[in-house]
Amino acid sequence: MLDEEVGIVLGMGVNARFGAEISSLKALHGEGYDAIFVGTGAPKGKDLELPGRAEAAANIHIGIDWLTSVAFGHVEKVGRRVVVIGGGNTAMDCCRTALRLGAEAVTVTVRSPRKVMKASDWEIKDALYEGIPILDNHAPKSFVLKDGKLAGIIFEKMVVTGTDAKGRPKLEASGELVTIECDDVLMAIGQENAFPWIERDIGMTFNEWGQPAVDRKTFMSSVPGIFFGGDAAWGPENIIWAAYCNGKSLVERPQPGHTLVSQKMGIHEWSYSNNYDPRKREAVPHAKLEASLKNLKLEVELGFDDKIAAREVERCLNCDVQTVFTENLCIECDACMDICPVDCINFTENDDEADLRKELRVPALNLTQDIYVSDVLKTGRIMAKDEDVCLHCGLCAERCPTGAWDMQKYAYVEAQASSACLSHHNAYLG
Repeated sequence: MLDEEVGIVLGMGVNARFGAEISSLKALHGEGYDAIFVGTGAPKGKDLELPGRAEAAANIHIGIDWLTSVAFGHVEKVGRRVVVIGGGNTAMDCCRTALRLGAEAVTVTVRSPRKVMKASDWEIKDALYEGIPILDNHAPKSFVLKDGKLAGIIFEKMVVTGTDAKGRPKLEASGELVTIECDDVLMAIGQENAFPWIERDIGMTFNEWGQPAVDRKTFMSSVPGIFFGGDAAWGPENIIWAAYCNGKSLVERPQPGHTLVSQKMGIHEWSYSNNYDPRKREAVPHAKLEASLKNLKLEVELGFDDKIAAREVERCLNCDVQTVFTENLCIECDACMDICPVDCINFTENDDEADLRKELRVPALNLTQDIYVSDVLKTGRIMAKDEDVCLHCGLCAERCPTGAWDMQKYAYVEAQASSACLSHHNAYLG
């Protein structure tokens, strides 16, 4: 896949310089390019400057660098007891990799509560399945040394005292200290930008964290023609369109397009699969634990076979297919309300949203999901539908005698790159 995408770019006529290190942005800018785009990511792993860090440096590793060394075969073993500090996906990769390199006891420590860990749910689940304990609310305080070598870490337990304005837990130190013995520490507390090659005298504005200030809309820095994107700017974002080099405005962007198209093919047929399977999500089959822990290269997730995949597909609620209601076609026969398998359709008197939610046949208690409310009908009532529980099964549209209900597919098309680049792309594919 990567080779194919690189091939498309090269096919546009790009002059690629592989193996070329950039050590000075000033020098690059001085070569006369009309624009420079920096997409170097966030390659630097964060560190903790705690007491004992320097003395124990030989056995304290930055997680992202350590994983790279493992991948290239430079690291083939690890200490018997390993502590991983951090709660993201990198931390999960570190702890599971450590097991496969022979560690007998691996412990993950997180400063925050388990529920706000940044790691994916399945990563956490797989780590726990492999026997790795995750200790939350543990803040590292210092490294313990014995005979000049790392012997453990002292943590202070944190307590949750409430939540902040963004709903995140507020933590305070409890004063209770815990020591975990270890032979190696893997630091996976995040990554950050690294721009030692950008001089501070080229007229570029830097923010309070020492990073180039980047315009949110144009992706351009304070130096005209120098752009930053992706992790190099503020995290995963869309890349800058190539309008600047064509002399076009970076502020005026084409609007996205969207359409609604009926899915009706016949009286009782739809152009999409509207079967509903109420079964719960099927877990992805895994390789046997004793085999995967012995082989770093062994794929843990085996994937679905064709039969399981087909069953999983039928669980889809077809969120891109919407129920569309046309008020002037409705005769208020209540047939749709009768046939709805989840009682999400209601014909009732209108009211304030808070009260209306409570008055539905099945109260709409999920306030984060809008309810679908029609204009006033001929009897003075309105139709209200709880989108949170709708199955998109299409039974209302099949049952409706007047066609007031329809199932329509929603398509959203984001504005694309410049037409010049698009024509090069199409020419390459053609």
